[in-house]
Amino acid sequence: MTGTQHETPFCAHPDPNPHAPRFEMPAGACDTHFHIFPRGHEHRYVPDRSYTPPPLEITDYDRVADVLGIDRAVVVQASVYAEDNAATLQVSGADPERFRAIVSVAPDVSNAELEAYHDAGARGIRVNIVDSGGMTFPSVEEALAFTARIADLGWHIEFLAHVEMFEDIGALLAQSRVPVVFGHLGYTNARKGVDDPGFQRFLAAFEEGQTWVKLTGPYRISTSDRLPYTDISDMAQALISANPSRLLWGSDWPHVRHAGVMPNDGALLDQLAEWGCDAGLRQQILVDNPARLYGWP
Repeated sequence: MTGTQHETPFCAHPDPNPHAPRFEMPAGACDTHFHIFPRGHEHRYVPDRSYTPPPLEITDYDRVADVLGIDRAVVVQASVYAEDNAATLQVSGADPERFRAIVSVAPDVSNAELEAYHDAGARGIRVNIVDSGGMTFPSVEEALAFTARIADLGWHIEFLAHVEMFEDIGALLAQSRVPVVFGHLGYTNARKGVDDPGFQRFLAAFEEGQTWVKLTGPYRISTSDRLPYTDISDMAQALISANPSRLLWGSDWPHVRHAGVMPNDGALLDQLAEWGCDAGLRQQILVDNPARLYGWP
Protein backbone atom coordinates (compact mmCIF):
# COMPACT_ATOMS: atom_id res chain seq x y z
CA MET A 1 0.00 0.00 0.00
CA THR A 2 1.17 3.52 -0.76
CA GLY A 3 2.08 5.45 2.39
CA THR A 4 2.92 4.23 5.87
CA GLN A 5 -0.05 2.78 7.65
CA HIS A 6 1.31 3.32 11.15
CA GLU A 7 1.21 7.08 10.58
CA THR A 8 -2.40 7.06 9.40
CA PRO A 9 -5.35 6.31 11.68
CA PHE A 10 -7.29 3.17 10.90
CA CYS A 11 -11.07 3.47 10.70
CA ALA A 12 -13.57 1.31 12.54
CA HIS A 13 -15.97 -0.85 10.56
CA PRO A 14 -19.57 0.37 10.18
CA ASP A 15 -22.40 -1.17 12.19
CA PRO A 16 -23.04 -4.53 10.49
CA ASN A 17 -26.67 -4.69 11.59
CA PRO A 18 -28.59 -1.64 10.38
CA HIS A 19 -32.26 -1.62 11.22
CA ALA A 20 -35.07 -0.52 8.94
CA PRO A 21 -36.32 3.06 9.38
CA ARG A 22 -39.39 3.45 11.51
CA PHE A 23 -41.28 5.19 8.70
CA GLU A 24 -42.28 3.83 5.30
CA MET A 25 -39.68 4.66 2.69
CA PRO A 26 -40.95 6.22 -0.56
CA ALA A 27 -40.27 4.48 -3.84
CA GLY A 28 -37.13 5.79 -5.51
CA ALA A 29 -35.48 6.87 -2.24
CA CYS A 30 -31.88 7.97 -2.72
CA ASP A 31 -28.83 7.92 -0.47
CA THR A 32 -26.79 10.79 -1.90
CA HIS A 33 -23.56 10.13 -0.02
CA PHE A 34 -21.63 6.92 0.49
CA HIS A 35 -18.04 5.86 -0.10
CA ILE A 36 -16.52 2.60 -1.28
CA PHE A 37 -13.15 0.97 -0.56
CA PRO A 38 -12.95 -2.31 -2.49
CA ARG A 39 -10.06 -4.69 -2.05
CA GLY A 40 -7.41 -4.34 -4.69
CA HIS A 41 -7.52 -0.55 -4.72
CA GLU A 42 -5.37 0.04 -1.64
CA HIS A 43 -2.40 1.01 -3.79
CA ARG A 44 -4.40 4.02 -4.98
CA TYR A 45 -4.50 5.62 -1.51
CA VAL A 46 -2.51 8.85 -1.32
CA PRO A 47 0.44 8.88 1.10
CA ASP A 48 -0.73 11.98 2.99
CA ARG A 49 -4.29 10.74 3.54
CA SER A 50 -6.14 11.51 6.78
CA TYR A 51 -7.24 7.93 7.45
CA THR A 52 -6.98 4.33 6.29
CA PRO A 53 -10.43 2.86 5.61
CA PRO A 54 -11.50 -0.73 6.13
CA PRO A 55 -11.92 -2.80 2.96
CA LEU A 56 -15.57 -2.64 1.94
CA GLU A 57 -17.21 -3.92 -1.22
CA ILE A 58 -20.33 -2.73 -3.00
CA THR A 59 -22.03 -5.89 -1.72
CA ASP A 60 -21.47 -4.59 1.82
CA TYR A 61 -23.25 -1.36 0.93
CA ASP A 62 -26.01 -3.27 -0.89
CA ARG A 63 -26.98 -4.98 2.35
CA VAL A 64 -27.36 -1.61 4.07
CA ALA A 65 -29.37 -0.18 1.19
CA ASP A 66 -31.68 -3.19 1.13
CA VAL A 67 -32.48 -2.87 4.84
CA LEU A 68 -33.00 0.90 4.63
CA GLY A 69 -35.18 0.75 1.52
CA ILE A 70 -32.74 2.71 -0.67
CA ASP A 71 -33.37 2.31 -4.42
CA ARG A 72 -30.79 4.79 -5.74
CA ALA A 73 -27.46 5.98 -4.40
CA VAL A 74 -24.58 8.35 -5.10
CA VAL A 75 -21.05 7.11 -4.54
CA VAL A 76 -18.83 10.03 -3.58
CA GLN A 77 -15.09 10.10 -4.20
CA ALA A 78 -13.22 9.66 -0.92
CA SER A 79 -10.24 11.89 -0.17
CA VAL A 80 -7.89 8.90 0.21
CA TYR A 81 -8.01 8.48 -3.58
CA ALA A 82 -7.41 12.17 -4.47
CA GLU A 83 -8.31 12.37 -8.19
CA ASP A 84 -7.95 8.64 -8.92
CA ASN A 85 -11.62 7.81 -9.54
CA ALA A 86 -11.25 4.16 -10.53
CA ALA A 87 -12.94 2.64 -7.45
CA THR A 88 -15.77 5.17 -7.49
CA LEU A 89 -16.52 4.82 -11.19
CA GLN A 90 -16.29 1.05 -10.98
CA VAL A 91 -19.47 1.19 -8.89
CA SER A 92 -21.45 3.73 -10.90
CA GLY A 93 -20.30 2.43 -14.26
CA ALA A 94 -21.51 -1.08 -13.46
CA ASP A 95 -25.09 0.12 -12.86
CA PRO A 96 -25.58 3.75 -14.00
CA GLU A 97 -29.36 3.49 -13.70
CA ARG A 98 -29.08 2.82 -9.98
CA PHE A 99 -25.92 4.74 -9.13
CA ARG A 100 -24.50 8.16 -9.79
CA ALA A 101 -20.97 9.27 -8.90
CA ILE A 102 -19.26 12.41 -7.67
CA VAL A 103 -15.63 12.44 -8.76
CA SER A 104 -12.54 14.46 -7.94
CA VAL A 105 -10.52 15.99 -10.74
CA ALA A 106 -7.42 18.09 -11.20
CA PRO A 107 -7.56 21.35 -13.21
CA ASP A 108 -5.83 19.73 -16.18
CA VAL A 109 -8.34 16.89 -16.61
CA SER A 110 -9.19 16.52 -20.29
CA ASN A 111 -12.63 16.99 -21.80
CA ALA A 112 -12.45 13.41 -23.05
CA GLU A 113 -11.92 12.21 -19.49
CA LEU A 114 -14.86 14.25 -18.23
CA GLU A 115 -17.09 12.79 -20.94
CA ALA A 116 -15.94 9.26 -20.06
CA TYR A 117 -16.72 9.95 -16.40
CA HIS A 118 -20.17 11.17 -17.41
CA ASP A 119 -20.82 7.99 -19.37
CA ALA A 120 -19.86 6.03 -16.23
CA GLY A 121 -22.44 7.89 -14.14
CA ALA A 122 -20.55 10.92 -12.82
CA ARG A 123 -22.72 13.98 -12.27
CA GLY A 124 -20.46 16.30 -10.31
CA ILE A 125 -17.05 17.02 -8.84
CA ARG A 126 -16.09 17.03 -5.19
CA VAL A 127 -13.73 19.54 -3.61
CA ASN A 128 -12.78 18.56 -0.08
CA ILE A 129 -10.86 21.38 1.58
CA VAL A 130 -10.91 19.67 4.97
CA ASP A 131 -9.21 16.27 4.50
CA SER A 132 -5.78 15.49 3.08
CA GLY A 133 -5.95 14.46 -0.56
CA GLY A 134 -9.35 15.99 -1.21
CA MET A 135 -8.30 19.45 -2.37
CA THR A 136 -7.21 18.96 -5.96
CA PHE A 137 -7.37 22.66 -6.91
CA PRO A 138 -5.01 25.45 -5.83
CA SER A 139 -7.92 27.41 -4.29
CA VAL A 140 -11.69 27.46 -3.86
CA GLU A 141 -11.89 30.27 -6.41
CA GLU A 142 -10.07 28.19 -9.02
CA ALA A 143 -12.37 25.26 -8.33
CA LEU A 144 -15.34 27.53 -8.94
CA ALA A 145 -13.78 28.87 -12.13
CA PHE A 146 -13.43 25.26 -13.31
CA THR A 147 -17.22 24.89 -13.18
CA ALA A 148 -17.38 26.52 -16.61
CA ARG A 149 -15.96 23.27 -17.98
CA ILE A 150 -18.66 21.05 -16.45
CA ALA A 151 -21.69 23.27 -17.02
CA ASP A 152 -22.58 21.74 -20.39
CA LEU A 153 -22.47 18.27 -18.82
CA GLY A 154 -25.20 19.25 -16.39
CA TRP A 155 -22.94 18.55 -13.41
CA HIS A 156 -22.59 20.32 -10.07
CA ILE A 157 -19.78 21.01 -7.62
CA GLU A 158 -19.84 19.62 -4.08
CA PHE A 159 -17.75 21.09 -1.27
CA LEU A 160 -16.74 19.63 2.04
CA ALA A 161 -15.96 22.81 3.93
CA HIS A 162 -16.77 24.61 7.15
CA VAL A 163 -19.25 27.11 5.72
CA GLU A 164 -18.88 29.62 8.55
CA MET A 165 -15.33 30.33 7.41
CA PHE A 166 -16.55 32.16 4.28
CA GLU A 167 -16.97 35.87 4.98
CA ASP A 168 -19.04 36.58 1.87
CA ILE A 169 -20.47 33.24 0.88
CA GLY A 170 -23.10 34.81 -1.39
CA ALA A 171 -20.45 36.43 -3.56
CA LEU A 172 -18.42 33.22 -3.57
CA LEU A 173 -21.36 31.11 -4.71
CA ALA A 174 -22.14 33.60 -7.45
CA GLN A 175 -18.85 32.63 -9.12
CA SER A 176 -20.10 29.12 -9.89
CA ARG A 177 -21.52 28.21 -13.29
CA VAL A 178 -23.24 25.13 -11.86
CA PRO A 179 -25.24 24.23 -8.73
CA VAL A 180 -23.18 24.15 -5.52
CA VAL A 181 -23.68 21.50 -2.83
CA PHE A 182 -22.33 21.46 0.73
CA GLY A 183 -22.08 18.31 2.83
CA HIS A 184 -22.66 17.62 6.51
CA LEU A 185 -25.24 20.39 7.04
CA GLY A 186 -22.53 22.92 6.22
CA TYR A 187 -20.01 21.38 8.64
CA THR A 188 -20.45 24.02 11.36
CA ASN A 189 -19.70 22.52 14.76
CA ALA A 190 -22.61 22.35 17.19
CA ARG A 191 -20.54 24.32 19.71
CA LYS A 192 -21.06 27.35 17.47
CA GLY A 193 -24.70 26.54 16.88
CA VAL A 194 -27.44 27.94 14.70
CA ASP A 195 -26.84 31.54 15.78
CA ASP A 196 -23.21 31.60 14.67
CA PRO A 197 -22.83 34.58 12.27
CA GLY A 198 -21.09 32.42 9.65
CA PHE A 199 -23.81 29.79 9.76
CA GLN A 200 -26.44 32.52 9.50
CA ARG A 201 -24.75 33.90 6.37
CA PHE A 202 -24.80 30.41 4.92
CA LEU A 203 -28.42 29.88 5.93
CA ALA A 204 -29.43 33.11 4.17
CA ALA A 205 -27.68 32.04 0.95
CA PHE A 206 -29.32 28.63 1.19
CA GLU A 207 -32.76 30.18 1.71
CA GLU A 208 -32.24 32.24 -1.44
CA GLY A 209 -31.52 29.07 -3.41
CA GLN A 210 -27.82 29.73 -3.97
CA THR A 211 -26.77 26.29 -2.77
CA TRP A 212 -27.89 22.78 -1.89
CA VAL A 213 -27.22 21.04 1.44
CA LYS A 214 -26.75 17.40 2.34
CA LEU A 215 -28.20 16.26 5.66
CA THR A 216 -25.23 13.97 6.22
CA GLY A 217 -22.76 13.19 8.98
CA PRO A 218 -24.53 14.67 12.04
CA TYR A 219 -21.89 12.95 14.19
CA ARG A 220 -19.23 15.04 12.47
CA ILE A 221 -20.58 18.29 13.89
CA SER A 222 -22.16 17.09 17.16
CA THR A 223 -20.40 17.34 20.50
CA SER A 224 -21.91 13.96 21.43
CA ASP A 225 -20.13 10.70 20.66
CA ARG A 226 -23.36 8.82 19.94
CA LEU A 227 -26.90 9.17 18.66
CA PRO A 228 -29.28 11.02 18.80
CA TYR A 229 -26.99 14.09 18.35
CA THR A 230 -29.70 16.41 19.68
CA ASP A 231 -27.33 19.38 19.79
CA ILE A 232 -27.48 19.72 16.00
CA SER A 233 -31.29 19.58 15.78
CA ASP A 234 -31.67 23.37 15.67
CA MET A 235 -29.34 23.63 12.67
CA ALA A 236 -31.05 20.77 10.87
CA GLN A 237 -34.51 22.21 11.47
CA ALA A 238 -33.38 25.67 10.39
CA LEU A 239 -32.19 24.24 7.07
CA ILE A 240 -35.37 22.21 6.60
CA SER A 241 -37.50 25.29 7.24
CA ALA A 242 -35.41 27.56 5.05
CA ASN A 243 -35.48 25.69 1.73
CA PRO A 244 -36.57 22.03 1.61
CA SER A 245 -36.37 22.07 -2.19
CA ARG A 246 -32.56 22.18 -1.93
CA LEU A 247 -32.08 19.47 0.70
CA LEU A 248 -30.67 15.97 0.23
CA TRP A 249 -30.11 13.05 2.59
CA GLY A 250 -27.11 10.74 2.70
CA SER A 251 -25.88 8.01 5.01
CA ASP A 252 -22.17 8.91 4.82
CA TRP A 253 -21.58 5.14 5.03
CA PRO A 254 -19.15 3.69 6.14
CA HIS A 255 -18.59 6.68 8.45
CA VAL A 256 -14.83 6.91 8.04
CA ARG A 257 -12.82 8.76 10.68
CA HIS A 258 -15.69 8.60 13.17
CA ALA A 259 -14.17 8.22 16.63
CA GLY A 260 -17.39 7.84 18.62
CA VAL A 261 -19.91 5.03 18.87
CA MET A 262 -20.59 3.80 15.35
CA PRO A 263 -24.11 4.94 14.38
CA ASN A 264 -26.77 2.58 13.12
CA ASP A 265 -27.71 3.64 9.60
CA GLY A 266 -31.39 3.08 10.24
CA ALA A 267 -31.23 5.40 13.24
CA LEU A 268 -29.51 8.04 11.09
CA LEU A 269 -32.37 7.84 8.61
CA ASP A 270 -34.89 8.08 11.46
CA GLN A 271 -33.51 11.52 12.23
CA LEU A 272 -35.49 12.93 9.32
CA ALA A 273 -38.66 12.24 11.29
CA GLU A 274 -37.07 13.47 14.50
CA TRP A 275 -36.28 16.77 12.78
CA GLY A 276 -39.93 17.19 11.83
CA CYS A 277 -39.99 15.86 8.25
CA ASP A 278 -43.41 14.40 7.49
CA ALA A 279 -44.10 12.01 4.61
CA GLY A 280 -44.34 14.87 2.11
CA LEU A 281 -40.99 16.35 3.10
CA ARG A 282 -39.36 12.93 3.12
CA GLN A 283 -40.61 12.36 -0.43
CA GLN A 284 -39.06 15.66 -1.44
CA ILE A 285 -35.72 15.13 0.30
CA LEU A 286 -35.28 11.43 -0.46
CA VAL A 287 -36.76 11.22 -3.96
CA ASP A 288 -37.67 14.42 -5.78
CA ASN A 289 -34.66 16.59 -4.99
CA PRO A 290 -31.97 13.98 -5.79
CA ALA A 291 -33.76 12.96 -8.97
CA ARG A 292 -33.58 16.57 -10.14
CA LEU A 293 -29.97 17.19 -9.14
CA TYR A 294 -28.48 13.87 -10.28
CA GLY A 295 -30.56 13.47 -13.41
CA TRP A 296 -32.78 10.51 -12.70
CA PRO A 297 -36.12 10.31 -14.55
